[in-house]
Amino acid sequence: MNLQQLRIVREAVQQNFNLTEVAAALFTSQSGVSKHIKDLEDELGVELFQRRGKRLLGLTEPGKELAVVVDRMLQDVRNIKRLAQQFSSADQGQLTIATTHTQARYALPQVVARFKAAYPRVHLVLHQGSPQEIVSLLQSGEADIGIATEALGKDDAFVTFPFYEWRHAVVVPEGHALTRQPLTLEALAEQPLITYHEGYTGRARIDASFAAAGLAPDLVMSALDADVIKTYVQIGLGVGVIAAMAFEPGRDSGLQLIDASHLFPANTTRIALKRGHYLRGFAYRFLQECVAELTEDAVREAMDPDA
Repeated sequence: MNLQQLRIVREAVQQNFNLTEVAAALFTSQSGVSKHIKDLEDELGVELFQRRGKRLLGLTEPGKELAVVVDRMLQDVRNIKRLAQQFSSADQGQLTIATTHTQARYALPQVVARFKAAYPRVHLVLHQGSPQEIVSLLQSGEADIGIATEALGKDDAFVTFPFYEWRHAVVVPEGHALTRQPLTLEALAEQPLITYHEGYTGRARIDASFAAAGLAPDLVMSALDADVIKTYVQIGLGVGVIAAMAFEPGRDSGLQLIDASHLFPANTTRIALKRGHYLRGFAYRFLQECVAELTEDAVREAMDPDA
C-alpha cells in the first residue's frame, strides 16, 4: 500500500469514478490508475469498486469504509507537512481562505491588511466561490479557513464560529418613490426586484420573509454579488435588495440606501475550520484578526474538546 494508491481512491470518488479524469487530476496514465487500483485490491483481498466491464460505477461496502480512512490518512499526511513547515519557517508559507465575493469585497479588506502587516512573507490566497464550493475546498483540505453566511453550519466535519451579524437593505435610484414612504414588504413586492442568486448572501431569508407575508415579489433578475445588483439598479432595471454593508455612499453615486432591517431577519456570517486540519501559527493570527476572542487556545479547544 502506498500514498499514490490512496490518492487514487480519493480522486476516484471526487471525479465520479471517471478514470480518465482521475488520471488527469493526478498527472498519470489511465492504465497506471487501473493498475494501482488492482494492486491495492489484491493486497487487501477485497474489491473496493463496483464495475461494469472496465468502468468503475461506485464503491463497494468495503470501499466505502476504506474511503473514510483514506481521507483521514491523507489529511494526516498534509498535516505532517504543515507541522514541519511551522517549525522550519514559522513566518512564511501559504494561507488559503475560501469565501464569497461579498465577504472578500466588503468584510475582509481590513482583516487582510492587518494580517499582511504582521506576516508580510505569508502568501495569502483568497479563493472566491459559492458556499458549496467553499464547503468542498474545506473538505478536501485545499482551503484552511472558510467564510460564508450559508452552508457552513450544516456539516459535522467542521467547527464554526460567528464572525459578524449583518442585515439586508434596499437600494434605489436617488429620488425613487420608495424613499418618500415607509418601506413595507407590500410596497417592495410591487417593484421589479433585483437581488442575490439562490444560495447566496441571505437570499433564503429574503424569500422566507415574502412567503410568510403571503407575497410573491416581481423578481426580474438575480446576481451573485452586490456590485452587479447595484449596476442594474443604476440603469433603471429595478430596485435592489443587498447586504447593507455593500453600499458605499462615496462610490455608489446616484443611488440611495433604505433601511430594511424591520423587513428581513439578521444574518450571521460564520468562519469554518475542518476538524483535524492542522493550522499553521499564522492561521490563528488571521482568525484573531477576524474575531478577537478567537485565540489559539480557544480555537484548539473548539477543534478538539478532548485535547
